[in-house]
Amino acid sequence: MSYFKNLTNAYPILKILGNRYVIVLVFFTVWMLFLDNTSYMEHRILNKQLNELEDNKKYYQDEIKKDEENIKELKNPDLQEKYAREKYYMKRDSEDIYIIEFEGDSIKDEKTNSKSL
Repeated sequence: MSYFKNLTNAYPILKILGNRYVIVLVFFTVWMLFLDNTSYMEHRILNKQLNELEDNKKYYQDEIKKDEENIKELKNPDLQEKYAREKYYMKRDSEDIYIIEFEGDSIKDEKTNSKSL
């Protein structure tokens, strides 16, 4: 007992740290921060996932708005024709379509085709 008294007299901080309330408080804090199911670390992971999901939600809502605008435009027959001509190279019976490829475009296509083989 005298050994502990000498230590506490030499280091007064041990008196404070040896208090049972301080020990319980430190144990509770460590438990809540690291060990519990609702720990701080678990909340950080869940918050990151929540932020990612909110970003995805915003992205998809923007895409939905763009698609709705495209749908409204495609209800117009003139714009349907324009879209079909641009995207699918459709033509009228009396027309000829010439597709012009530039050298840079064909080289990129050859590289992608050779990689896929």
